[in-house]
Amino acid sequence: MSALLCLRATQGTRPFHSKQAAALLLRAFHRSPIARAEETATPAGTPYSKLTVGVALETFPDERRVALTPQNAAALLKKGFSRVLVETGAGREAQFLDDQYKAAGATIVNKDDLYAGTDILLKVRPPLFGQTSTEVDKMKKDSTLVSFLYPGQNKQLIEALGKKEINALAMECIPRVSRAQVFDALSSMANIAGYKAVLEAANHFGRFLTGQTTAAGKIPPCKVLVIGAGVAGLSAIATARRMGAIVRGFDTRPVAREQVESLGAEFLEVTGIQEDGSGAGGYAKVMSKEFIEKEMELFMDQCRNNVDIIITTALIPGKPAPKLITKEMVAAMKQGSVIVDLVAEAGGNCELTQAGKVVQNNGVTIIGYTDLPSRLPTQSSTLYSNNITKFLLSISSTPGYFNIDHSDDVVRGALILEKGKLMWPPPPSAVAAPPPLPPKIEAKEEVTAITPWQKASREVALTTAGVGGVLALGKATGSAFMDNFFTFGLASLIGYRVVWGVAPALHSPLMSVTNAISGMVAVGGLFVMGGGYFPGTIPQALGALSVALAFVNIFGGFVVTQRMLDMFKRPTDPPEYPWLNFVPAAVFTGGFITSAATGMSGLVQAGYLASSVLCIGALSGLSSQTTARQGNAFGILGVGSGVLASLGAVGFATPVLAQFGAVAGIGAVVGTWIGRRITGTDLPQTVAALHSVVGLAAVLTSIGSVLGNLTHVSTLHMVTAYLGVLIGGITFTGSIVAFLKLAGKMSSKPLVFPGRHLVNGGMLAANLGLMVPFLSAGPAAPLIAAGCLLGNTVLSFIKGWTLTAAVGGADMPVCITVLNSYSGFALVAEGLMLENPLLTTVGSLIGVSGAILSYIMCRAMNRSITNVLFGGIPPMPAHADGPKITGTVTATTVEEVAEVLKNAESVIITPGYGMAVAKAQFTIAEITKDLAAMGVKVRFGVHPVAGRMPGQLNVLLAEASVPYDVVLEMDDINEDFADTDVVLVIGANDTVNPIALEPGSSIAGMPVLHVWKAKHVIVMKRSMSSGYADVPNPLFYMPNTRMLFGDAKTTTDAIKKAIEEKS
Repeated sequence: MSALLCLRATQGTRPFHSKQAAALLLRAFHRSPIARAEETATPAGTPYSKLTVGVALETFPDERRVALTPQNAAALLKKGFSRVLVETGAGREAQFLDDQYKAAGATIVNKDDLYAGTDILLKVRPPLFGQTSTEVDKMKKDSTLVSFLYPGQNKQLIEALGKKEINALAMECIPRVSRAQVFDALSSMANIAGYKAVLEAANHFGRFLTGQTTAAGKIPPCKVLVIGAGVAGLSAIATARRMGAIVRGFDTRPVAREQVESLGAEFLEVTGIQEDGSGAGGYAKVMSKEFIEKEMELFMDQCRNNVDIIITTALIPGKPAPKLITKEMVAAMKQGSVIVDLVAEAGGNCELTQAGKVVQNNGVTIIGYTDLPSRLPTQSSTLYSNNITKFLLSISSTPGYFNIDHSDDVVRGALILEKGKLMWPPPPSAVAAPPPLPPKIEAKEEVTAITPWQKASREVALTTAGVGGVLALGKATGSAFMDNFFTFGLASLIGYRVVWGVAPALHSPLMSVTNAISGMVAVGGLFVMGGGYFPGTIPQALGALSVALAFVNIFGGFVVTQRMLDMFKRPTDPPEYPWLNFVPAAVFTGGFITSAATGMSGLVQAGYLASSVLCIGALSGLSSQTTARQGNAFGILGVGSGVLASLGAVGFATPVLAQFGAVAGIGAVVGTWIGRRITGTDLPQTVAALHSVVGLAAVLTSIGSVLGNLTHVSTLHMVTAYLGVLIGGITFTGSIVAFLKLAGKMSSKPLVFPGRHLVNGGMLAANLGLMVPFLSAGPAAPLIAAGCLLGNTVLSFIKGWTLTAAVGGADMPVCITVLNSYSGFALVAEGLMLENPLLTTVGSLIGVSGAILSYIMCRAMNRSITNVLFGGIPPMPAHADGPKITGTVTATTVEEVAEVLKNAESVIITPGYGMAVAKAQFTIAEITKDLAAMGVKVRFGVHPVAGRMPGQLNVLLAEASVPYDVVLEMDDINEDFADTDVVLVIGANDTVNPIALEPGSSIAGMPVLHVWKAKHVIVMKRSMSSGYADVPNPLFYMPNTRMLFGDAKTTTDAIKKAIEEKS
């Protein structure tokens, strides 16, 4: 099957003309239940219920195939045909017994009864003619014949059928367009012939095909040359490679190189001359005399020195088989070599071939069998039966009725006779030229080479600026600030190294766990809390509220993270013992409390060290799915140890400890409730909501710390508190807007108002301007300082809202990673404010994590962070030389999709956000299991920005129990699309748009999944609407693409049901 599908990339295919496409869409509509319910006109044709299908015993010498299997006999009866008559013993040679047909509902009859009672006769070989009591004479007048007919070679047969007023359709005349691939019996038989050719060669070859090293000596591998890389040739190459041979392939069409090499063979080509052998319809053409001379030199060299087996498949339509292997070449081959000539019936590619025979010449075996498919009768019959059954059911334009639809190019091309009238050859199809494939042009970046001197001087200048800047900062601030800045620098470097090691599939858990760790903002609240069982002042109340909000974040974040990571757990994973983490927790807690009774010297610093290392370990654990759950446990231990050490540092009295326990408990309960109730689809908005909690907590802590002790606060404290309010305020309202957009409670369209950049810039200037009177008034004028701080808070809230509202819904993945980074840097400001190294460390980790994720997402969209946050996507250029879309859209049906998936060898599913919206991941997981059980290799290709937060689709697929090792990132799977039979695109648009490779498009340079390189592409969408970037998608118009319209959940359910019925 893979060889068949590979050929599609080398054959020309014809897109349907608009009229034909409209007819196909109309037929698809007529098949819908709604259309059938609304039909009032009498359908054209004869109802299936009045028709009998007959299956004849093949009487051609040595023919062992049968036209219909018991399985498809049952399928025809299920479709409504009155009877299926099978001639006695028709399937015996193909291992399909009469009892099996009876069990399927068919009726076993003798030859005379078969022909007398059949309305539609299915055969493999043309009916016998020219003898007494021929099959043609037995056929019922005005009946229909579907078979191989070869009208060009069997003119007398066609005339005899015409006299009987027969409707005749030839399986070999079915046009080779993409839609007709499921009917293509020629390719099915060629596929088997190529496979069987290798087996016949191996049977006559005196050695192993594979190389071996044994105790008795080394056995070299067999060397095989396959001439002609069509369906049969590619099948032979694949089979020989699977048997361990060294395989070389040759074809005059350069386009065949990719298919040959994709199967692991070496592609041979002539030297000294360049000529393209591609002819009409993707077949080969007659080459020039000079090329043929070089070609023959190549073959002689291979025969003389290199190959043990030669398999020839070369044919040119309308021409005798070209003689490629001469007598001299045969004489030059090694003793025991084998030649299999697959075109022996057309004269053969070897001069010594005798059709239907095996001959010997100079010790070389030359096999000229003309019935290779019939030598595998069970498999051949199964594939042919599938082809002819699907073709029979597609002939009519009205479901349940049989009539010949002339508007269908496939039916018209196969029609030889209609009521005895000659309809062959068909008229030329008025179709447009196939749309050109997108040029394989990557967006070129201008690279300017620099000299070694320039490189060295720039590095020295950067180093000089760095060390000079650090010296200036130290002189301007002092030791207290530099101690914490030193911590910030080291923590940022560690975070940079650790976060880059996180597996892309775990980016969602990374955001969630950093969000939970950012709950360390509670430590700042501890230093502001006070009073007794209740806060005694406004600052103390702000501190208590900050702690409550922080614990919502801590518990909600860790619960969400654990739930996500549990989805990645596989039944084959080794056992885990999470309860063992209570041991270090108990040791630290018990040891800390016991040691605190005798003095706190060094304990707080030890606790901060343990907490920092454990939080780093939490991020390191996300490097793989197998260690991620332990990483989450490290995060819980890290936050717990940090909070405990901070409680020791503040030294609360018992009433305040009780107050802390109450507010922390309330926050923990609320956070746990939130974490347990969300679904995988709700993850982005939940993470955004938790970000807002961190931002608000940072604002409250910063305000409370300043107002609580304004008379003795330092300038450094005031600056960092002011910045904490600024960053925290933007994070708070920005995260609320992100939550509303992601939850669908606010329009996802960017809120663009005139002069928005000027307004936002003015508010930022006001923020910075208010810092001057805030610092100058300070302790001397507390009301002025408080007013400035309040103004800063209000402006920050407004700016967070306006900045985020201007970001479109599809850019929310970047937006929430930026907000994640903001929450971390708010924590850094709080750490500098309180001179707390723990807050500085964890804030640095979170800030760097969000920054790296933002960079990854922007790179995946080929856009800058400023463009995402302030510019949006530019409109598509309207100039005339921009990318143009040609071709037609071809719709498909659930049944066709199920059939293509079932018959494929390799499938890649590329989900988009549409899958998440429809919640179709569970059905997709079941389809994956069904296909895997049939031996189909199924994998997933995920684009970094396919969801609404980094890694969201990985989590959704894990939630549906899709093994994470079959879910690959874009960079890991893009090279595999060319070797893939079927790609199923579910709810994705911009991430699979080949127009990104076109210079001048608004998404030019954006990395995309190269799905169009596959043999078949099935795109599941609700409509033809553009993606977020609002650019057209040429993928929808390509000849190898089929559009399956409808809701993803409903459609995938139907595909699953159809696959199960066919399996």
